[in-house]
Amino acid sequence: MKFYAIIVAGGSGNRMQAALPKQFLPLQGKPILMHTMEAFHACGLSPEIIIVLNIHQHQFWEQLCQKHNFPIPHQLVSGGEERFHSVKSGLQFIKGDGIVAVHDAVRPLVSRDLIQRCFQAAEAKGNAVPGVPPTDSIRRISVSGKSEAMSRNMVALIQTPQTFGVKLLKKAYTQPFRNDFTDDASVVEYMGTEINVIEGERSNIKITYQEDIAIAGFHITKKASE
Repeated sequence: MKFYAIIVAGGSGNRMQAALPKQFLPLQGKPILMHTMEAFHACGLSPEIIIVLNIHQHQFWEQLCQKHNFPIPHQLVSGGEERFHSVKSGLQFIKGDGIVAVHDAVRPLVSRDLIQRCFQAAEAKGNAVPGVPPTDSIRRISVSGKSEAMSRNMVALIQTPQTFGVKLLKKAYTQPFRNDFTDDASVVEYMGTEINVIEGERSNIKITYQEDIAIAGFHITKKASE
């Protein structure tokens, strides 16, 4: 079986209040995106890695790879207006069949184990999406502003990598873009396919705010000392 990883790196860094897009911010001495790529490269399944970046960031990324002597082979692809279009662009570079994982570039703490489990579950069931139960109380907010309590057992916080059979995901991405396509699972689900949620990891955080850099650094240091 052939495995692929599309790593979507379209973040602008606005919520970080940073001059650099999030995927390029330094984490333990190298860009966040490099940590993410290393996790997939080391997962044991040798996935072909496709990086989707804004066309105006390609040269800067290549300079970073030279600066850090970054050896992991990858295909660099131009991104689109929305995440939907970026993933669709990455899929065009997959010519054969297999299993493809789509992952946020700014989730650098994803473990080799989770990557493997997502690939293996998608190979067995057609798709696999990691999720974790919320620890906070949940309330549903209506359009009018009225709220009502919900059971935490009824919801999951969805992460990446979201993993699918290549043919399935390519077919899903022939659909026209919709604003409620918030991730790959929503695109596939709109086509009528049931989504399989598997156990994710609480440490698999998405770098969004400045404090997330410190949290990620703590996890990396802790892991290195184990």
